[in-house]
Amino acid sequence: MLFNLKFFKEIYYALATLLAIIFIGTLGFKLIEGYNVFEAFYMTIITVSTVGFSEVRPLSDMGRLFTAFLIITSFGIFAYAVSSITRYLVTGKYKNYFKDYRVNKAILNMKDHVIVCGYGRNGKQAVATLQAHKVPFIVIEQNEAVVEDIRLHSDLIYMRSNATSEEVLIDAGIERARAMITTLPEDADNVFVVLTARSLNADLNIISRASELQTEKKLKMAGANNVIMPDRVGGSHMASLVVTPDVMEFLDKISITGSADINLEEVEFKNIPASFRYKSFQELENQYQIGAKIIGYKTAAGEYIINPPEDLEFIPNSKLFVLGNAEQIRKLNSILIEVSN
Repeated sequence: MLFNLKFFKEIYYALATLLAIIFIGTLGFKLIEGYNVFEAFYMTIITVSTVGFSEVRPLSDMGRLFTAFLIITSFGIFAYAVSSITRYLVTGKYKNYFKDYRVNKAILNMKDHVIVCGYGRNGKQAVATLQAHKVPFIVIEQNEAVVEDIRLHSDLIYMRSNATSEEVLIDAGIERARAMITTLPEDADNVFVVLTARSLNADLNIISRASELQTEKKLKMAGANNVIMPDRVGGSHMASLVVTPDVMEFLDKISITGSADINLEEVEFKNIPASFRYKSFQELENQYQIGAKIIGYKTAAGEYIINPPEDLEFIPNSKLFVLGNAEQIRKLNSILIEVSN
């Protein structure tokens, strides 16, 4: 519902009371002074608003008594109604409501999206990568200050809710989602979210954050496909910069966000146009001269082949890992989209 009663109830109550006073005033002036409806309404408005214009006609004693009663009873109500509406406008509460309404409508129409639980440091990094790849996603965050910052400074699709709630995950469209990334600060919360999500969507790809080593096993048992420990990954990366600095610098140059000169792209069989399925990347290269190179191949059985031959055929459930500069990757993506259409 666009104008939700629960959210706007303060304004609705103020307006309803004000309208009641105007109705009583109009009816009173009509019955007591014999004014027509328009004259009675005019007298009521100038009385309630205390603007002080002259009467339509001189009032009788009963009319003056009624006017005094109307002023006393309506002054506070009129001020309350005006202040309530002004407060909604000045504080921006109405903007937040309409943005939340737009976001909720967008969530209902989303499918094949990613649900990001938690918008801390890891959550923000995950969102940045999803945005770079133009993957639709929803952020679930319960911290009001964080949600307010999202409202003011971004166009993210968000929910201010507790991700550990089954109802919240359902509202986020988990049954239509392709993946979930849970980066909550507490390991116990991540385990609970993973367990709940897996029960709601058996095919969901779940990636979870863990702080403690013993939590990794629990998350895997709960249904997580991958478990990431930021501290362990960060420490390993720093040590590698000491042991093999040039190798790590080269790997850091290979960007998966599409913004660097060197890019690594993942191509799935289902994303390949029908005319190139069961054919080789070399055939695609011969026709379109893309220039990118295959550096890896994942078979349907999950086996990884490094530097595969270019005559390797696309088969169902396989993936290619293609390395190239930004222009080559853009050309590859545009060709795949163009041919598939």
